[in-house]
Amino acid sequence: MAANPLDDLDLAILSHLQQDGRKPFTDIARALDVSVGTVRNRVGKMLEDETVWIYARINPPQLGLNASANIHVSVSPSNLIESVANVVKDFPEVSYVAMLSGEYDLEIDVMCRDTAHLTKFIQQDLHPVPGVVKTVTSIILRSYLYRQPDLSVLMTEQDDK
Repeated sequence: MAANPLDDLDLAILSHLQQDGRKPFTDIARALDVSVGTVRNRVGKMLEDETVWIYARINPPQLGLNASANIHVSVSPSNLIESVANVVKDFPEVSYVAMLSGEYDLEIDVMCRDTAHLTKFIQQDLHPVPGVVKTVTSIILRSYLYRQPDLSVLMTEQDDK
């Protein structure tokens, strides 16, 4: 389903939801000086066309996921990239999968309990996937920032003038 074009009010509503996905529509409406119905309708449309998803984001170490890693994957032949991505995205450890340009074909972020779990994932789950020929793993030692994009970069061009 194609997304509806967003205007500055939609972006302002999304900015409020990024700060707190459970923020009451009444509070958002009051802050933006619009009706609650306007906020409800616009959020409903954005949920329907999948412009936005509202979910809880966990803090992995607080739950015992102490070995997060970024894995770059080379795939051969190259016509298997989509196939590999579709297999890998269903592994429970995987939180992010993207096709890349450059030296590697895929980037995968994983969250594992510990390094033994990460090692098992790489050796027993990832490497046996048909098409995976090489992986390079970087263990994430500390995250300094993890956020959604700042929506002010999408504000109208008039703001840039």
